[in-house]
Amino acid sequence: MAFLSHFALLLSLHVAAVTCSPGPLVDVAVDRYDIPKICPREVQTDDFIRYHFNGTFDADGKKFDSSHDKGTAFVSQVGLGRLITGMDRGLQGMCVNERRRITVPPHLAYGSIGTGGVIPPDAVLVYDVLLLDIWNAADNVQIRTLSKAAGCSRTAATMDFVRYHYNGTLLSGQAFDSSYSRNATYDTYLGQGDLIKGMDKGLLGACVGERRVIIVPPFLAYGESGYGTQVPPQATLVFEVLMVDVFNPKDDVTAKVREVPKGCTRRTASGDYIRYHYNGTFQDGTAFDSSYQRNNTYNTYIGMGYVIKGMDKALLGLCMGEKRRITIPPHMAYGEEGVGDLIPGSAVLVFDIHVIDFHNPKDTVKIKVTHKPQQCNLTSAADDWIQYRYNCSLMDGTLLYSSDHYDSPSITTLAANKVILGLEEGLSGMCMGERREVVVPPHFGHGENGAGAVPQSAVLFFQLELVELRKGVPEGFMFVWLGDGPKHLFSAMDLNGDKIVPLEEFSTFITLQVKEGKGRLRPGVDADSIIKDMFNNQDRDRDGKIVENELDESERVKRDEL
Repeated sequence: MAFLSHFALLLSLHVAAVTCSPGPLVDVAVDRYDIPKICPREVQTDDFIRYHFNGTFDADGKKFDSSHDKGTAFVSQVGLGRLITGMDRGLQGMCVNERRRITVPPHLAYGSIGTGGVIPPDAVLVYDVLLLDIWNAADNVQIRTLSKAAGCSRTAATMDFVRYHYNGTLLSGQAFDSSYSRNATYDTYLGQGDLIKGMDKGLLGACVGERRVIIVPPFLAYGESGYGTQVPPQATLVFEVLMVDVFNPKDDVTAKVREVPKGCTRRTASGDYIRYHYNGTFQDGTAFDSSYQRNNTYNTYIGMGYVIKGMDKALLGLCMGEKRRITIPPHMAYGEEGVGDLIPGSAVLVFDIHVIDFHNPKDTVKIKVTHKPQQCNLTSAADDWIQYRYNCSLMDGTLLYSSDHYDSPSITTLAANKVILGLEEGLSGMCMGERREVVVPPHFGHGENGAGAVPQSAVLFFQLELVELRKGVPEGFMFVWLGDGPKHLFSAMDLNGDKIVPLEEFSTFITLQVKEGKGRLRPGVDADSIIKDMFNNQDRDRDGKIVENELDESERVKRDEL
């Protein structure tokens, strides 16, 4: 009916009673029987409203019209004569979700004529109204910040790409949509017409992690058309938004240095192999991965495409022990596709990294002498027996092994393949009492597999001190002459001239050569055992004595094999 089509929608309210005096109505009677506890806005002249109503006759209660029955709320403007005068007055001051009963006398309704055979002359009309929406042509988008992360350094701007969660309701509180129900953010560009105008405006200036309420009037939302069955025509929309991500397609990787060790002399370069720990989060702080949880560093080459582009770039120029926060836009990470359920499409990634160590496959062992005695006449070399103290650590200072953990310093023979190559090199050329710091890259250490407490591909740091040095003999020898041996060896060995050399006499002879500095026994092995083995090698018939024809003069006791 043309005379209707102007009423309002309401929400939760509480009862108010109106007492009317007996006799004909002079003015509109309003019974506010359900008023909401919170009413941020009341209907005023010039406002547009959307409401449901039931219209009945006061005389017999018979219904003459109903927006409920039509399934569509009524929309009109108040105070400009588009409604009957009684409704123009009766809707004033109404709140969204308020329910009121408006009784209109004939002279403020359809008078003594009535209308269209529906409303008889002099009819008193009763409208039971529920107000659903209020807006004004002068309205703009309203923004109310609920919470905001501390230290917001960037806000959403035109041409940015944003990811956000939202709950969408009508002004009455009726929900019409939610990204949470789909378990996926809404992802879009700002300022390119991909959103309703009010949302495009309402998201500007939002920080990641910010929660805000955005109220969009109908003419900046879906207007007269509405949106399917979800949003009715001329509906004000209320969005409660959580900003999850903001970036721009022109963004580059950014890095914030958290900690740099003093004395950084080398920084990572393309082609280096790096070991680092990380915590990976999204911009809102939600964690998606962590090397700490696996108790293993992430190990990779830099600048060779083994990691995402942003990380490849961010890992350049770092010091050992450095800590950084790295922010990587999606076009330099996993792009629009993301990674399964782990990383959503178009996600900005934030990595807090700690560099444990790095090296280059071309690196050599680095040796730094920290103390050297003034007297250094003898240095360690291949085949020498040495005793040394050491601490073995990772480059971040984590102690792995130490000779202090044992009762005595460590012992080894150089060039006997008893220690890793890098330590072998670090122990070579040392004086007794000398101290060194030695950096051993993994290809001179325990390699890609690690060993024991040594992680895979770990650079090792040794602190060394040479405690004792005994010059050695070549591999396969038990004794060597330090010059020319006796011209007639058997005669020299036969100390009593009886033409036989028993073990005791042989032992006395060899011991004398060592004492006089003419020969050297293999160090680090019991001397009596070596001498006995040497004797047995020469006592070919195993009769407990050496005679002249048993002695191989060409060997001259130089090549007695172990």
